[in-house]
Amino acid sequence: MNARQVLISHLILLLAAGGCSASQNGSIRSSRQNSEIQIITLTQTGCQFLETESQDYHFNTTKAEDCQRINAQTLSDRQQSFQPLYLKSGEYIFRVTNRDVPYELGFYLRGEGMSEAILPKVSGGGINQGETQI
Repeated sequence: MNARQVLISHLILLLAAGGCSASQNGSIRSSRQNSEIQIITLTQTGCQFLETESQDYHFNTTKAEDCQRINAQTLSDRQQSFQPLYLKSGEYIFRVTNRDVPYELGFYLRGEGMSEAILPKVSGGGINQGETQI
């Protein structure tokens, strides 16, 4: 597995799952200025990240197109109860798990704001059912 470390500066994290669319946090020591690296754990299930929504909707999907349809129908209502992750400046590792989606998933995490071009972002893919990517 490839370790992905991201430096974040005052960020509201929005989540979007590639194909389909707070957490168990931990920390480890960083060699950089003796600071802590925060571990953010995210769980992908059918068309959603569990840690950022108010409930598990138990969407049934068999292919990425299912989520495009489901999100087109439900996303505007669901967005009202999103629970974004507010992260302070620091170093983060994102641990993303495909809990039960029967096809390969990807993810894209980015900061929210006017300066999207300079805000930190991280993405990954190739996460099969039951797998975790760090």
